Formats: sequence, structure tokens, C-alpha cells
Amino acid sequence: MSAIIQAKGLRYSYEDGTEALKGIDFELQPGETVALLGANGSGKTTFALHLNGLLKATAGSVVVDGLEVKESNLKAIRRRVGLVFQDSDNQLFMPTVLEDVAFGPLAAGMAADLAMERAQQVLEQVGMAHKAGKAPWHLSAGEKKRVAIAGILAEEPKVLVLDEPTTFLDPPGQRALAALLADLPQAKILITHDVPFAERLTDTAVFFREGRIAARNSIAAIVREFDW
Repeated sequence: MSAIIQAKGLRYSYEDGTEALKGIDFELQPGETVALLGANGSGKTTFALHLNGLLKATAGSVVVDGLEVKESNLKAIRRRVGLVFQDSDNQLFMPTVLEDVAFGPLAAGMAADLAMERAQQVLEQVGMAHKAGKAPWHLSAGEKKRVAIAGILAEEPKVLVLDEPTTFLDPPGQRALAALLADLPQAKILITHDVPFAERLTDTAVFFREGRIAARNSIAAIVREFDW
């Protein structure tokens, strides 16, 4: 089976010369879920921002579904890799939930009636169809997270990348989010410090330390081996 994401020798340096990624080799298989663990500043989010071209590698390569991450492929790659930000307020900006979820398909050129139909379908999928006419800023944190995920699902991605997905969620909200994600067929990358949440969705983790991948193992083995 071919990897849906493959990074080889990935390096990235900031403008001041600080090297944030120091030769990352990584593979994600279709339908696989992997947790990225490690301290703040270890390179997890910097790595994730290379997966759909939000950052440009200093060296090395990333291939998504057979497409190299480069300028000419970015439009296609960004349909394949959906980023769910830590703070849902950074993703929700339209007057109503339905309009927000339909925004991506409309921007991709889908006819308005089909985009609204698609938005309604994914809102039903995430349990938020009853909030379609509400303003996003009137939702709870858990509801905002579901709508943000719906907005990504509306573009039919093959990979979901979730940055600290349990931020702002209470325990019931975390459990509901885990149940939702477990039902989605897409491959997933979870950037998280929340080990119990990650364990609800996968046993596989990659540990980042100082811009390198220090280990790929079970979550339990990484927690035993590393202190962060």
C-alpha cells in the first residue's frame, strides 16, 4: 500500500537561521491515525504546516497522494489535506454555520445549490444540522469544533490534521469529539499533549524532539521512554 503522506529529509529554517526541522522522515498510510507527541517547540506543528504547503521546506520533500508539495500542486493538495486549527474561531467567519461549511466547495467552483447540499450533508454527519442557521460565534466550543471539522469534510479530504483538538473542550466534549473522529474514514494526524485523548483514537505515536523524530512506537512505550 502506498503512503498517503511521505516526507523525506524534511528541513525547515526560520528567517533568522534557526533550524526548526532537522531531517524528518515520516509516512502515513491511508486510513491510519498517528499522534504527534513532544514538547512545545519540538517541531510538530511546523511539520504539519508543510503537509499542505503553508510552509515551504528548506530541503527535503513531502508527497501527498502521489503529488509533490510544490506551488503547482498546492490547490489539489489542499483539497486532500484538511487542517483543523487549535482555535476554531480562526476557521469560522461566515454569518451562518451553513454558509461557513459551504464556503470551501463554493470557493472550489461548486454550484451554489450543490455546495449547500454538501454542507447540509456534512453537518448531519457531525451532528450539527440543527445549528445550520445559527451564527458560529453563538456556538459552544465543542459545537465550533464540529463545525470546523464539517467545513474541512465538505471538501472531501483524504487526510485530517488536527492541532491540539481538545483545547477549550470539557471532558464530555472531548469524548464526543473522539467518537466523531473514530467514525471518520480519513487518515488522521493528531498533534496533541492530551495522551488519553490520543489513546482513544490510536496506539501509534511519533515523538518529536528538537526538530527531529526521536521515536515511532506505541503511545504507551513513548510515554514510558520520554519525559516532556
